[in-house]
Formats: sequence, C-alpha cells, structure tokens
Amino acid sequence: MHTPQAPTRAQRLDRLPFTRRHGRLLVGSGIGWALDAMDVGLVSFVLAALAAQWGLSPGQLSWIASIGFLGMAIGAGAGGLLADRIGRRQVFALTLLVYGLATGAAALAGSVAVLMLFRFVIGLGLGAELPVASTLVSEFAPARIRGRVVVLLEAFWAVGWILAALIGTFVVGAGDDGWRWGFALGAVPAVYAVVVRRGLPESVRFLESKGRTEEAEAVVRQFEEAAAGRPLTDVPAVEPLPPGPVPRLLGPELRRRTAGLWAVWFGINFAYYGAFTWIPTLLVAQGFSLVRSFQYTLVITLAQLPGYALSAFLVERWGRRPTLGAFLLGSAAAALLFGSADSTATVLLAGSLLSFANLGAWGALYATTPEVYPTAVRAGGAGAAAGFGRIASIIAPLAVPPLLGAGGTGLVFAVLAAAFALATAATRLLPEMRGASLERSTPRGTGGAAQNVPQRARWRR
Repeated sequence: MHTPQAPTRAQRLDRLPFTRRHGRLLVGSGIGWALDAMDVGLVSFVLAALAAQWGLSPGQLSWIASIGFLGMAIGAGAGGLLADRIGRRQVFALTLLVYGLATGAAALAGSVAVLMLFRFVIGLGLGAELPVASTLVSEFAPARIRGRVVVLLEAFWAVGWILAALIGTFVVGAGDDGWRWGFALGAVPAVYAVVVRRGLPESVRFLESKGRTEEAEAVVRQFEEAAAGRPLTDVPAVEPLPPGPVPRLLGPELRRRTAGLWAVWFGINFAYYGAFTWIPTLLVAQGFSLVRSFQYTLVITLAQLPGYALSAFLVERWGRRPTLGAFLLGSAAAALLFGSADSTATVLLAGSLLSFANLGAWGALYATTPEVYPTAVRAGGAGAAAGFGRIASIIAPLAVPPLLGAGGTGLVFAVLAAAFALATAATRLLPEMRGASLERSTPRGTGGAAQNVPQRARWRR
C-alpha cells in the first residue's frame, strides 16, 4: 500500500493563504525598499540643485550619479552571494545600515570628491538590498500569488520616489542647504535596520539549505498558526531533488536564462537611469525653473503607482514573461514620445506614460528574477543579474551629456527606446513560472523532473 508522502516545508508555505504574517513581511521589506528608492530618487534632485549652486559641469554631474551605480553593481553581486551564505534577513539589515549612515554623512560633503566617496558607499548598500529583499519575500509568498506579492513589494519603490520628489520639491528646492537636509533625511534606513533585524523572519528555504531544520520548522509553524481556520490550497506533490553539485550561473543548465535575464537587466537599467536621473536637470535646461521642474517630476512620478497596480494583476493573469515584454515595449514607445515632446502638456503626458510603463516593467522583472534559479544560487543569481544591470546604470548617466550634444533630447530618448526594445527581445530567453513552486526552478537535466508540475506552470521557452 502506497503511503502518501508528507508535504515539505516549502509545500506547506506554498499552500497557505495570504495571512497577516505575509502582510507584515511584505510591509516590513517594502519600507526598506521605499527608503532605498527615496535615496536613489533624491540624487536626481540633488544633481539639479548642485548644478545651479556649485556650477558643476554635465560631466561632473554624470560622475556623481555614476559612482553611486558603480557601488550598486558591486553591492548587488556581493550582497547576493553573502545572502546565500549567512541569510537573507542578516544581509537585508546590514545593507540598510550601511547606506543609511553613508547618506547621512553625505549631507556634510564639502567637495565633489567627498560627495562621490559617500555616493559609492551608499551604492554598496543600495545595490545589495534590492535583490536580497525580493528573494526573501519571494521565498515566503504562496506560489499562486507569488508574482503579485513581489510586484506589490516593488510598488514600494514608487512610494520612495514620491517621497524623494516631495523632499526635492519642498526641502532641496527650498534653499542653498536644502540638498544637505535632503541627505540628512536619507539617514532613516540606519534606524530601520534594527527593526528589520528583529522583526522579519529568515527564509525557510535558506535555513533548510544550511541544515537548520528546527529553525525552519518553527518559522513555518508561525505562518501556519496565522492561517489557522482558513482554507488551504492544494499543491501538487513534488519529489525532493536528489543531491548534486550546485549549478553554475553560466553553466550549460542555466546559461540560457542567465543570458536573457542579464540582457533584460542591462537594457532596463540603461534606459531607466538614463531617463530618470536626468529628467529634472533636462527640464531646467529647457527653461523651467528648479522648483517647477521638481513639481513636474513629482507629477510624472505619481504615474508609477498605477503601473505597478496593473503589473501586479497581469503577472498572475498573463504570466511573468508576457507582462514584462508588454511593459518594456510600452516603455520604448513612451521614450520616443518624450524625446519629441515640445510643450508642457506633452512633457507631462509622455513622462507619465514612461513612468507608468517603465515601473510596471520593473515590477514584472522583480517577480521574474528570483524564480529563475534554484535555492542554492537564488540570491546570488538575482544579485549577479542586478549587478550586471548596474553596469548599464553606470554608463547611462555618462552617456547622456555627449548624446545631448550630438542630437539633443530626441537622440537621448531614441537611444533609451532602443535599450527598452533590446530588453523586450531578451525576455524570450526567460522561463515562465506562473503558479509553479520555486522548487521547479531547477531546469530539466539537473535533477528536477518537470512531469509533476501543472501544465500552466511548466517551463515555457
């Protein structure tokens, strides 16, 4: 007589309804995410202010922006690897502490060189935090709504950018020392790191991978207790994967999806940071006052929220890959429209469309990224993809001034549209994981058969 196999801890998590513990994890991680976005967004306003107050050249402004992205590239790769070794929660808290303290210190900078040094350290923390936070939330979210939950996490980015726009408009633009007070407010993440360290759970899948089964069981039971009395979801049985070597990101079993993921991250980073880092400064160059350009940027930023909302709906209705591709294609069209905008109304319309489509794409990308790799390399793989994308975010601010000189705003946004289009094409290399357990992240031929996965959750090429 066949004895039914007891569900694994991962399956027990996958079958749970969304509970208050899931909500606490989402909000707790999301606050850190929003503070991260606030810091990144704040730089675009500080650059516009420093251009006027310190008389900085476009080249100097580009380096202040790019040095932070260099730190983010290094931090993303190192943070992901560290999270696979010591835990998602530990690294999440550490990154908040690092970039919070460095942001506060940047308020005291008296020269471009000192400001660049602090921006580099800030970037180390920022770059490590994003892939680690998305991995942590993804590993707890029930399989049937995992994409939606991760997009909701990414939606906190819009909250952070709105905070940055408000600080830019009412603090940075208020006086000569406004940018210093803006950076001082950016020190809040250092305080929030204590909350993260004490209040968020460690990933069950990480604990199991390190043999810490008692801790993993305790965490699962906490989530099950929160769901007591509520209906559970049937989860198809998945045979445990046999032990074997840890797959390599560029090895034959993973290189196809790694190439696709890195290409998408590169294209979206180049286009996003090429546009949004420079929008306030470009508006000033077009004749708008500093305060008015900040106000327009705030309006454009508000369009991010409905973009995330639609993305959160579509990743579970259409799937990750078609949602990501559609928003990237829409971003390319909006970039072309922005490049040809010649009035206040068209600037606001095109900018809002770009903000809507681009941030919807970011939401879908963060839902997709942790699902691409198995547990043993999930955080490291997500961090490597983000780190590779940060190379583009380093190049983009440096590329904008020469592109402006060669062909004006139209050429800048035509190049950014091309980057979005290339990223759209690269989505064809990604697998589709809508509704599937994360245990199915191991590709065929590496120990994990796909025959037990529901048809809608099979790998789609």
